[in-house]
Amino acid sequence: MLLTHKIELKPNRIQATYFQKACGVARFSYNWALAEWKKQYEQGLKPKESELRKTLNQIKNTEFPWMIEVTKVAPQQAIKNLGTAFKRFFTQQGAYPKFKKKGIHEAFRADNGPVNAHENAVLLENKKIKLPKIGWVRLTEKLRFEGRIQSVTISKRAGRWFAAVNVDSEKLPHERKNQGSVGVDLGIKHLAVLSDGQKIEGPKAYGSLLVRLRRTSKALSRKVKGSENRRKAKELLAKLHAKIAHIRENSLHQLSTYLVLNHTKIGIEDLNVSGMQKNRKLSRHIMDQGFSEFRRQLTYKAKWYGSEITVADRFYPSSKNCHLCGEKNEALTLKDRHWICRCGALHDRDINAAKNLEKLATASSAGIQACREESAGSRQKSTVKLRLVEAGIQH
Repeated sequence: MLLTHKIELKPNRIQATYFQKACGVARFSYNWALAEWKKQYEQGLKPKESELRKTLNQIKNTEFPWMIEVTKVAPQQAIKNLGTAFKRFFTQQGAYPKFKKKGIHEAFRADNGPVNAHENAVLLENKKIKLPKIGWVRLTEKLRFEGRIQSVTISKRAGRWFAAVNVDSEKLPHERKNQGSVGVDLGIKHLAVLSDGQKIEGPKAYGSLLVRLRRTSKALSRKVKGSENRRKAKELLAKLHAKIAHIRENSLHQLSTYLVLNHTKIGIEDLNVSGMQKNRKLSRHIMDQGFSEFRRQLTYKAKWYGSEITVADRFYPSSKNCHLCGEKNEALTLKDRHWICRCGALHDRDINAAKNLEKLATASSAGIQACREESAGSRQKSTVKLRLVEAGIQH
């Protein structure tokens, strides 16, 4: 099992300069390969990323000798990433690859090589990591997982360097606690409402820091382009955006981990997030919750721990159906937070929706289509069975 732990680095000036060079080599290699790909395609040839890697290896010593200053994996992996981008484009999973720009998504990779290698290029010892060409670099914390280190991706975000360490481990980071089922209703007021009555508050990081974010953005707009003050203001704004993202990601990790550790069957909704964003009054609050990231995390963690996710059809009326008698309240509107069913039951809108989703998760598999979904958290196909439930099925 491939696990990834992302740790912040504490490089000195020499090490930070090396990281910047390696990112530049990776970016240049990607752009060079993309230009060659387009050139060959226009000539009627069928370009391959493996052939482009061989060509670069043959010419880099003479045409690009500065590439030798960094690990050889950096340019090779960049071209592999280009090949993956084109595969996604041809399968209609992504857009046509574009040339990379300096300062945007800067990263490079270092590999440990084959399992039977005599010496590993990447080593970890306490709060230090050994990287090719540069040696030992300080870490802010120890590696959480046990196993063989396969590779490490060094990236830069808001002026800070991070190492995403990929570990081939046979031991999961946590142990499952309970064996139960749960329905999860995502919302704006509460990040998630569970069928057992729990209401999980979201951090709403963007909303809480919005005033500060506007002030910082306005200060940046007043700086002269190309000046040192503008560069500093830009870094300050980037750090604030990174802080918001980290707060949101942390809360989603806590929620998704709690769900898979305590439940073997989880019922969620197939939310149309892109359509929900079109509501101008709610779009900012919807994006602040991070529904898509929650779905991604829940999917790959469920794969690790063997939980089964049941995804209700996006038109399934989970809020309108009474979870006791099945009666549908057609008059229910978005502003109605509580309602009384004909059977006499008083419902909290969100808890009722969560209970309906739990019923779907525990229902028999009759009429339910099993499928496989690719986990965004790994490169392998997910083995989590996402049961797609049609809205017309009655339970």
